[in-house]
Amino acid sequence: VGNEGAGLPAEVVRSADALVRIPLAAGVNSLNAAVAASVLLYEAARQRRERV
Repeated sequence: VGNEGAGLPAEVVRSADALVRIPLAAGVNSLNAAVAASVLLYEAARQRRERV
């Protein structure tokens, strides 16, 4: 998890298998790690239910 100003370190980005972006509403600059993980897990579960 990167800091708000610089984001993820380049080494982490290079070693990642995939990169994911979470769109933010106007006026929202960042999400904390727990909220970002919750959004990601919710969307993964939603997509899995859709395939069944």
